[in-house]
Amino acid sequence: MTTHLSVARTLDRCTVLGPGTRAVIWVQGCPLRCHGCVAAETLPFEGGTSRSVAELADWLCRLDGIEGVTFSGGEPFSQAGALAELLDAVRERRPDFGAMAYSGFRHEALRRGDPDRLALLDRLDLLVDGPYRAPLHGSLRWRGSENQRLIPLTDRYTRALAEPDTTAGIELSVDADGSLSWAGVPPTPGFREGLEKQLAARGFVLHTEARRER
Repeated sequence: MTTHLSVARTLDRCTVLGPGTRAVIWVQGCPLRCHGCVAAETLPFEGGTSRSVAELADWLCRLDGIEGVTFSGGEPFSQAGALAELLDAVRERRPDFGAMAYSGFRHEALRRGDPDRLALLDRLDLLVDGPYRAPLHGSLRWRGSENQRLIPLTDRYTRALAEPDTTAGIELSVDADGSLSWAGVPPTPGFREGLEKQLAARGFVLHTEARRER
């Protein structure tokens, strides 16, 4: 049986959601409901696009100039087994491929989880853990609130983690249909709403809906 992932969105290249230049996969569906979640459209388990592990592995292996992938969402550990399988498939062809993931669960809780969650943890180089807490919002590197932690799971990103803990900023990109998308961790609460209003005033539409399979 072919393994599939429910995917909200993908991005070929990003420099603000982890070390270096990397691809990003936002999975669809999250059991948590963090107030102020910046990707609310990825929370429902309904929607998104069904993508096979083989298809996603081919996509990642075709991308030049990236050093790895970041899994966001949504909650990546709700689809941990398929993501672990994806990393295995990619590393068969690109052995030195880095992997980072976000999770609303604490690292300690994930370590007490099922075999699929443990399998994904064992394949990651870096984890950002913990739920977003709006009252603790900070201008932090790759994360939104002060309770969230950067947890190295290998020594791959030791040098990157020694750099200043300040926001990496955001990136805007134009999708194939001409709509705008953005990636990154907002430096201030309410940033997304403000950005959408400013873009709308200039005649731009920000892509916010998780993509569905046609």
